Amino acid sequence: MAWFSKGPKDREAAERQRAAATAARERLDKWEAALARGGLPDFVQARLSEAAERRAPWLSTMTAAELLLVRSHGARPLATVFGTCWFQFGASWTRGHAAGWRTALERLVEEARACGANAVVDVKLRTSAAEADSMDYSLVGTAIRFDKLPPSPDPVVATTPALEFVRLLEAGVVPTGIAVGAHYEWLTDNSYSGLAGNVFTGNQPLNTLGQFWEGVRRRAHAELRLDAARQGTGVLAHTHFGQILKREVEKQPDQYLGRHIVVGTVVHTRAGDRVPHGIEPVVDMVDEASPLIRTKAGGGMNYMNDEEEGAI
Repeated sequence: MAWFSKGPKDREAAERQRAAATAARERLDKWEAALARGGLPDFVQARLSEAAERRAPWLSTMTAAELLLVRSHGARPLATVFGTCWFQFGASWTRGHAAGWRTALERLVEEARACGANAVVDVKLRTSAAEADSMDYSLVGTAIRFDKLPPSPDPVVATTPALEFVRLLEAGVVPTGIAVGAHYEWLTDNSYSGLAGNVFTGNQPLNTLGQFWEGVRRRAHAELRLDAARQGTGVLAHTHFGQILKREVEKQPDQYLGRHIVVGTVVHTRAGDRVPHGIEPVVDMVDEASPLIRTKAGGGMNYMNDEEEGAI
């Protein structure tokens, strides 16, 4: 045998690599076929069916304290479910965001339905930018089922954690889904040319730009209300992202692109209902910073400005 000939171990390793590559291609083909028909591939269906029948270990994003809800309210975690959409923008970056989130949300609901869930709680939304005007939209949450309820054909989706979800139910407020509002607009009014010259004239409001930005945000909120009206009576608009981009044009006034996206959890409640929970005083007796003081805004998702959390 020549010194460069491959031994049995090398041939076995090469066979394993070929088998792994073949299996990966088969899984990809099954995913493409399933997405084309709006369903799930067989291996995902099998995993979720095992979770629904409690024949497989469950995975959950719930905290240890929230797992007490299994005993107190019968809210049993079934599986961690996912929804992902890699979206390439066409004519509108802003409208593409709304479409990307809605597509990923539909896929999350499909997985929740497959495992017989009543709801998906603690849903996290993340973005990941890429080249060629595209972006990945990912959602992950815990599918739960209440012991006394049958599987739901249309599970509700909430960005609230499991504990807050149950507290809302006790208050007669039912989270029903996620709504998205988005709007973009160009400021091309020739009467606005930024600051006149380079001479500092003191602090002054930029009324035209301010009114333009206010209009963009209001229209995004109007889109959010329209989307929420299909699902409930209110929306907890917990996530806002806005940008004003300046474009310089030779021998012309500067142009400004304003875009705003708002995402929220839709809730349904009867008008005039009162919250049944009383308000109790709490005394915090800790030497260090109080854990009752939140230093960061809550919510299930944020548009972050760093690479670790998915910048856009």
